Amino acid sequence: MGDSGAAYDVTDTVVGLARTLRAAGVEATPDRVHEMVRALDRLDGARRSDVYWAGRLTLCGSADDIARYDDVFATYFGERPAPRAPQQAAQRPQLRLVASPDAESATGGDAGAERDALPAAASATEVLRERDIASLDAADRAALRRLLAAFSLPGERRRTRRLARAHRGRVDQARTMRLLLRAGGETPHLARRDRRERPRRVVLLVDISGSMSAYADALLRFAHAASHRGRAPTEVFTIGTRLTRVTREMAHRDADAAMAAAAHAIPDWSGGTRLGELLKAFLDVWGQRGMARGAVVVVLSDGWERGDPALLGEQMARLHRLAHRVVWANPRKARPGYAPLAAGMAAALPSVDDFVEGHSLAALERLAAVVAGAGRREVTHA
Repeated sequence: MGDSGAAYDVTDTVVGLARTLRAAGVEATPDRVHEMVRALDRLDGARRSDVYWAGRLTLCGSADDIARYDDVFATYFGERPAPRAPQQAAQRPQLRLVASPDAESATGGDAGAERDALPAAASATEVLRERDIASLDAADRAALRRLLAAFSLPGERRRTRRLARAHRGRVDQARTMRLLLRAGGETPHLARRDRRERPRRVVLLVDISGSMSAYADALLRFAHAASHRGRAPTEVFTIGTRLTRVTREMAHRDADAAMAAAAHAIPDWSGGTRLGELLKAFLDVWGQRGMARGAVVVVLSDGWERGDPALLGEQMARLHRLAHRVVWANPRKARPGYAPLAAGMAAALPSVDDFVEGHSLAALERLAAVVAGAGRREVTHA
């Protein structure tokens, strides 16, 4: 497979692509990643078209994955390439991941430029994934928006009372009898049924106060992607000095149109924070009636509270009794030496099941995995 340095670079690039695909809802499992690396060992991994088809034929598991794969690939490497005639197997490429300020430059013209641009685009995306959203410039924020548009929030599965056909489970006597009558008294198998599974409702409470202004746009775009690309029914609220339900505004298919509609509907951009009062308002009007019951409720906030922290603690305990799980994503958690000492965060934390970071694209990917129920035991309150 060539020298170890080249193999590492190719694998690193493929793993980064697969990680972004998983955030978009494509099950790019480790064995599929391995198959893509093997395919690139026979192809030209510095050529965009070879990388595209190697990934599409190995990482996608169904026809539904192809559209998501195309979206992610276009953001990760540049535009989707046109089909081309097969060529002889090329020598193992050396993909050196060198930071590039502009991933869009990866759409260059001649073959030599393409070989340089492809790893540079991958590198720029990987660097962008880990960077704090608050530190991004205009070009990086545009790239971040394209990546967030490909996000998916599948939701944690729950078993319902309704039964459906299944390979395992209790015997479906009525259907088994019909099969027996149809087969003249003999049937090769017993018909079975089991309880259906559905994703739990997800409720997103996005803090758009002044202390969260650097993150508010990205978090709302995350909420928009969750509303459209996820399989779970999703409700979105903003919290600041007022509580605003923006689920209807998030219904726009276009993210920019949804953001414009939300900006028109939200009266308290970059204001103060009254988390306790607004959480009480949410529970009184919507949560207690059923929206929060059995749901995964996600609070995206830095925890700064101008009101009474005791009220926030009371309402968080009330929310915890209603919801299936309460997740809190705090962008400040990633900062060195951070401790949840702010009065609001300290009051809320005892009623939080999962306390995670929310400062970067990679952190939002991990948040999506936590919402889906993955790695819950690994999340701590530290």
